[in-house]
Amino acid sequence: MTGVMNEQRPASMLSAIWAARYRTPARFVALITLLLPWSTTGLTFALIPWLIAFAFVDLREFPRSLLRPVCLLPIALVALALVGTLWSDAPWPERLHALGPPVKLLVIPLLIYQFERWPYGNWVFSAFLASCALLMLYSFMVAIDPNFSLKLYLSRGPYKVESGIAVRNYIDQSQEFALCALALIYPIVALLRRGRVRLAALLAVLAVGFLANMMFVVVSRTALVTLPVLVVVFALLHLHWRAALVAIGAMGIVAVLLWNVSPHLRLTIAKFSGDYQASIVGNDVSGMGSRLEYWRKSLRFVGDAPLLGHGTGSIRELFASVAADAEADRLAGEIVSNPHNQTLSVAVQWGVIGVLVLYALWFAHLLMFRGEGLACWIGLLVVVQNMLSSLLNTHLFDFTAGWIYVLGVGVAGGMALAANKTAG
Repeated sequence: MTGVMNEQRPASMLSAIWAARYRTPARFVALITLLLPWSTTGLTFALIPWLIAFAFVDLREFPRSLLRPVCLLPIALVALALVGTLWSDAPWPERLHALGPPVKLLVIPLLIYQFERWPYGNWVFSAFLASCALLMLYSFMVAIDPNFSLKLYLSRGPYKVESGIAVRNYIDQSQEFALCALALIYPIVALLRRGRVRLAALLAVLAVGFLANMMFVVVSRTALVTLPVLVVVFALLHLHWRAALVAIGAMGIVAVLLWNVSPHLRLTIAKFSGDYQASIVGNDVSGMGSRLEYWRKSLRFVGDAPLLGHGTGSIRELFASVAADAEADRLAGEIVSNPHNQTLSVAVQWGVIGVLVLYALWFAHLLMFRGEGLACWIGLLVVVQNMLSSLLNTHLFDFTAGWIYVLGVGVAGGMALAANKTAG
């Protein structure tokens, strides 16, 4: 009897190790999402063991998986960026540097394949939520004493102490907190419908914490623009029309109350008109005013090469070619490599063809999340947030917002496709 057990034990251990090859890549993806709100370097290093672990899963169906639009379009955009280096007039270091931001889109097909087959996506969602919750609590500490900010110790250059910014910057932090607060709406509603009030209340407290941090500590104007739209999207998709109207009305009342009790919120919104006056009247550099100048020049660049654009990495050279004397006109003299609009960034470099690929990518990913369930809600939220915030930034190519898109679409997309297969 003992001999039989000894013979079976190595076999069972080998079976467990062999079975773990499917869980291990998911654990590394969870680690990546855990590090995303805190560290760019840590995330980059965590990608290496995930890619190694991914190579050991069953890849027989992987080539066929790549032929679907949700996988093929990210590859097409990266391929266009690669080919675009051939007709760019920018120096080769600029061209190669500009390849980096879109290359991360190649991770989307891998994540979709992985989480379509192995159901560990909730690990990833939980890791990101826990990491952002810790960051939110730390942000409140920094609001009380800005000297707690890790940027004082981790920043590569001199850092001016700012209240509430714990690690990166207020734009990334607001994107993460807004995403978590809105993503929690679906499980809160689902739990209340099932009568699980305590857990729903716990998640509601967490969501309120994220929103309170944004309203009273630090928030980006991009998040303020996108938040109401995303709430309306949820109400229209997941509530009956009467409940949706009540939710939208309640959001309006809450907005009025927050306006009255939050000086920080009023100051942030007032920056829109202040920036416009500073740039248009005073020809000075500002957030919104400078964007208007970037967009005006970018439209001119697109008109000069509408079909194929000016090539990968060409944006900075183009702005330098039309820059005025910076001492005489600071606004017109700015030289940037980012027009702060995703469509214009793509159009300047790769023309109408690039814009068509970009919008086809967004549309294909939106269609992937047409169903019900938490994965579809998170995926839809990630895509819509990226599309809206990309009106004021290049968030598909930026590091944090871009990786949120890659991880959100990849993990949630795989889960949504698996659910559709099961339902079918």
